[in-house]
Amino acid sequence: MNKIVKIILILVALIALVWVLKYFKDANSKDVVDYKVEEPFYSSINTKAVATGKLNPEEEIELKPQISGIVDKVLVEEGDIVKKGELIATIRVVPNEQNLVSAKSRISTAKLSYNNAKVLFERNRTLFDKGVIAQQDFENSELSFYQAKESLNQAQNDYQIIKRGSISGGNSANTNIIAQIPGTILEIPVREGDQVIESNNFNAGTTIATIADMSLMIFEGKLDESEVGKIQEGKEVKVILGAIRDKEFPAKLTFVAPKGIEENGAVQFTIKADVTIDSTTNIRAGYSANAEIDIEARDSVLVIREALLQYNRLTEKPFVEILNGDNKFDKKDVELGLSDGINVEITEGISEGDKIKVWNKASKDNEDEEE
Repeated sequence: MNKIVKIILILVALIALVWVLKYFKDANSKDVVDYKVEEPFYSSINTKAVATGKLNPEEEIELKPQISGIVDKVLVEEGDIVKKGELIATIRVVPNEQNLVSAKSRISTAKLSYNNAKVLFERNRTLFDKGVIAQQDFENSELSFYQAKESLNQAQNDYQIIKRGSISGGNSANTNIIAQIPGTILEIPVREGDQVIESNNFNAGTTIATIADMSLMIFEGKLDESEVGKIQEGKEVKVILGAIRDKEFPAKLTFVAPKGIEENGAVQFTIKADVTIDSTTNIRAGYSANAEIDIEARDSVLVIREALLQYNRLTEKPFVEILNGDNKFDKKDVELGLSDGINVEITEGISEGDKIKVWNKASKDNEDEEE
């Protein structure tokens, strides 16, 4: 029995020994991982800030009526180019019945006073010519006559304004909506037959049409607080429109908001820039746009691909691995400068000709596939 147990133990030991020998043989026979290497190179680094926003006309006004009523005629369409002073629409007044009756009553009263003053004036003129009354009495009756005549004219004018919205109905009438600037009709939110409300101190009024000068355009966008401190008014800007991607429009930064607005947990600052538009390009108001602002640029500096950097988990300091003569890699701390998101400037730690380990093989393989 003891002999059988010994034989089993020996067999188990032999099997274990064979497994251990095979394990070490397989481990030693594995190929050494062959890492690719890259060398630093000299290039230009340009850091940019990108603001998202829209392209809007610099001068845009809304035409509102000076009197309430019904839109009688609309003489233009959206997209039409108009001149300053051109008639846009007309308003038909719907008078208030009570105001109209009161105006008629004032005309009747004024007419009675006028007729009475006229009779007294003509009678006193006859008596004055005969020398019966003094000149002072005649002049008093003459003054009363002209005052009564003026009151009658005023009452008649008030009646016409209440009934028709104007006295003469000419170009200066309140019922006429006139273009205040030359430009393009962007929007006509009303149609013939719509009721409109006049613009006054208590009401903004109904917008009849919106006009803008499309030759003067500005970019309005928002920039993150981390980048707004690096820009200043007067900087050159490149504006790229979402609808015209193959063209860049030069612009100049004119405004940076002194106060930010928090949006989705980030503070955004409004910026504005005057955009130069050539006459051959058809631009529409409200195009989405991006503005690229150059923050800092350096020429002919030593750079590496940012994907080659590694970071110490404890100190979070960057380092790279340099190939030495023994076909091994040594860690080397580096000091970083500018970065454009692809390449990063190296100010200290490595020099031209060093062979840097490409540790992020997955990223490199993906790049090779894309190429």
